[in-house]
Amino acid sequence: MGLEKAVECIRKNKSFLVTSHTHLEGDALGAELAFYRLLRAMGKSAVIVNNDPVPLRYEFLPGVNTIKKYNRQVKNIKFDCFAILDCSDLNRCGQVSSINASGKPILNIDHHISNVRFGRVNWVESKASSCSELVFKLFKKLRIPFNKETALLLYVGILTDTGSFRYTNTTSFAHQAAAELIKHKIPVNKIYKHIYENMNTGEFGVLTKILPKIKFICDGRASWFKVDNGLLKDRVISLDITESVLNFARAIKGVEVAAAFRRNLGAKDEVRVNLRSTGKIDVNKIAKFFGGGGHRAASGCTIKGPVKSAIKKVLSKIEAIFS
Repeated sequence: MGLEKAVECIRKNKSFLVTSHTHLEGDALGAELAFYRLLRAMGKSAVIVNNDPVPLRYEFLPGVNTIKKYNRQVKNIKFDCFAILDCSDLNRCGQVSSINASGKPILNIDHHISNVRFGRVNWVESKASSCSELVFKLFKKLRIPFNKETALLLYVGILTDTGSFRYTNTTSFAHQAAAELIKHKIPVNKIYKHIYENMNTGEFGVLTKILPKIKFICDGRASWFKVDNGLLKDRVISLDITESVLNFARAIKGVEVAAAFRRNLGAKDEVRVNLRSTGKIDVNKIAKFFGGGGHRAASGCTIKGPVKSAIKKVLSKIEAIFS
């Protein structure tokens, strides 16, 4: 039903403002750039506006130069429909939501279990591996063929949100979709290197400073670390590094939950918390308690106040789970 409603919405509107969540990653970018191509193929006009810049490791994606970063000028963009991809709630797209002051209809396409159905049209499939998987389904439903660049974008989205097909959200359909996309001769090895083997010496230096600071609670079943303010001089580097260290923290034998804490750049007394699990523990419930959300194995939230206070609150919730 959600897919049919989404198709109806796309067909009846002529112009679209497209966006995704703050702190962009592979699925957000892959889904919105592929969706943009779908709209253009249907003769629609569209513009992508994001709250944050494109992380360095994703600058190889075709079409990233068409993405506009939010500023005062973009507030004058005219559109019929506000399409928001890979966002569990409206606040997650940051300041971009202010462009829709006139209240144009919202098309909400997402796969997060925590999605609050904030759109006029809501297509939410929490069992889908990624938002890119949903856009893949849109192409198939509308019988719009994939070209090499679109296939690359959707493959990147599925690849990154399944953790290179390692996470519990990896389904048979995700593999089938990836297999079809690979038929378009996309450079799978180069894609992997761009995303996962592209760390510069500066990033490596930051990584070596954080790894020794990983701490453990609950008899080693949970790990956590804090990214110090002095390491956050470069927004793009800091976000990528946080994710990299989280992967290490979760990969430690016996660890079921990993948490990362860092102060949000450009915000006073605001802490970003990223949570990961091996699948046994539903970290979405923890994130949801603090006003965030995401998936069972990967979620996040933002907590007002000093870092020490945020750490104490979240670790207390984690400890309660294992007690």
